[in-house]
Amino acid sequence: MNIYDIKVEKMNGETILLNEFKGKTLLIVNTASKCGFTKQFAGLENLYKTYKDKDFIILGFPCNQFLRQDPGTNDEILGFCQLNFGVTFPMFSKINVNGKNRSEFYQHLIENSPVKQGDKIKWNFEKFLINKEGVIINRFPSKVTPGEIRMNIEEIL
Repeated sequence: MNIYDIKVEKMNGETILLNEFKGKTLLIVNTASKCGFTKQFAGLENLYKTYKDKDFIILGFPCNQFLRQDPGTNDEILGFCQLNFGVTFPMFSKINVNGKNRSEFYQHLIENSPVKQGDKIKWNFEKFLINKEGVIINRFPSKVTPGEIRMNIEEIL
């Protein structure tokens, strides 16, 4: 299985295949609205606006598994991101990134990342960089800011 065979759910409940993003450079982020790293939304939006015309896209996946830091509904989460940080990149339905109900998508990301940081996501705002062929190039811990990975993105665009 490759990344493009995986189904994900949009904020509106529609299920899509990730092949919709085939041929684009992707940055996958598990997000939270009430986290110390929430301010990274601004940096993520800046990256998206800077590179979206070069087939770069950020996919945000809210997660409530870390100290219940994203307890809202999908509509509340999306509204928060748009109102407070001007987020225009695609946000998806709340997802489990760890545990027995871990999404197939995050299972794939963890198993296929060249950077091994254990078999689970450690915290909100962990990032996966994926090239235009669907290969996971890098995995960044939460503390790495969007600005700090700009060069990594530029190298594969």
